[in-house]
Amino acid sequence: MTHVTRFAPSPTGRLHVGNIRTALHNWMLAKQSGGRFLLRIDDTDAERSREDYVEAIRADLEWLGLEPDGEARQSQRLALYERAFAALREAGRVYPCYETQQELELKRKIRLGRGLPPIYDRGALELGEAERASKEAEGIAPHWRFQLDHTAPITWDDGVRGPQKFDPAQLSDPVIRRADGSWLYMLPSAVDDLDMGITQVLRGEDHVSNTAVQIQMFTALIAEQDGAGQMPGFAHEALLVGAEGKLSKRLGSLGCDAFRERGFEPQAIVALLARLGTSLPVEPIADRAVLLESFDLATFGRAPARFDDAELERINAALVHQMDYAAVAERLPEGMDEAGWHAIRPNLSRVSEADEWWRLVTGPIDTRAFSDEDRAYLAEAVRSLAWGDDPWRALTATLKETTGRKGKPLFLPLRQALTGMDHGPDMGELLPLIGETRARERLEQAAQG
Repeated sequence: MTHVTRFAPSPTGRLHVGNIRTALHNWMLAKQSGGRFLLRIDDTDAERSREDYVEAIRADLEWLGLEPDGEARQSQRLALYERAFAALREAGRVYPCYETQQELELKRKIRLGRGLPPIYDRGALELGEAERASKEAEGIAPHWRFQLDHTAPITWDDGVRGPQKFDPAQLSDPVIRRADGSWLYMLPSAVDDLDMGITQVLRGEDHVSNTAVQIQMFTALIAEQDGAGQMPGFAHEALLVGAEGKLSKRLGSLGCDAFRERGFEPQAIVALLARLGTSLPVEPIADRAVLLESFDLATFGRAPARFDDAELERINAALVHQMDYAAVAERLPEGMDEAGWHAIRPNLSRVSEADEWWRLVTGPIDTRAFSDEDRAYLAEAVRSLAWGDDPWRALTATLKETTGRKGKPLFLPLRQALTGMDHGPDMGELLPLIGETRARERLEQAAQG
């Protein structure tokens, strides 16, 4: 089946890692089937929605390589919601309610005290026309609820959770419109999913009860459209938790801006989140075709998916070690060519670290204090240094023969003198980059102490 999926963030803040994972999985579900991935900006909350967040959402998706095939904004689709609302009202599926927040909270507490589920008691349905008119004459504007049908259970086959069944009598009739006329999430989302031809709604498990309610909305809307439109399928993936196994506030603030600041590659984030929470191994896979080929909702587990910084670090480093020079050339320090990248790349966990390692070539380097014996050895190295196609191998071979040194005593003083470090890039690759003049100067300085 060719899928049409959507990612529907509210522009009331930056995307966080949970949003990113949802967007990625919807993109993968669509692209794997040759379908379309749509971005829907849920900006009906005019007071909290901000245009800079809209731009940030677009920029983040572009950075991750999840550019949508189309975009819609709910603020530009209000007429659709008005028509749907009018049709459902005419059909008796929405009704006005006049309780204040304080009154609703008191009702909930009373029901809880009686051992009943804290759902709305449908008190507004008991009001007559005269009572409604009286309240509105007092200046009390109603909010509006969708009336659930209690005659049959709500069921669906969830793409992750399997068969689902809800008793609608155990659910509150959801508020779909506020007293000021603004919309809540439920109805506009269902209207848009039908109108945009969404075939699969993939989202977090915190929306499971919303789905139960919306299934009745879809059914009612399709009936009002004389059967036009098709209800999407639904899948609810487990939520992300921190490495410690608990829900973490930190995950709510960890987004693309934080990932960029810390030097992570977008493909590392994609490789990690693509399989996080599935039975498939998390691997440093840069080729998205490989990730798409293995993507399957059947591999998604019910247990919370653990996001671990250490795992992202591991994936990022492994992907950096795979990256070709052409992919990073514009991000490298001045003067670093392909040979320099090849030499330094195995020591990097982030591309941004190339600057520090490149100083081993360009200098200055840390000076080391050597023993008299090692200074004499380094003086011999100055005399033995001969430049050719493989100066490191030639130098160490000569010194091994003339000094009898081997292993660590042979190699370590040379590395320390030439780079100021005890470890680092392969010296066979690094020494030609340092160059004969600079190498000789560093050896002479180390030998002189």
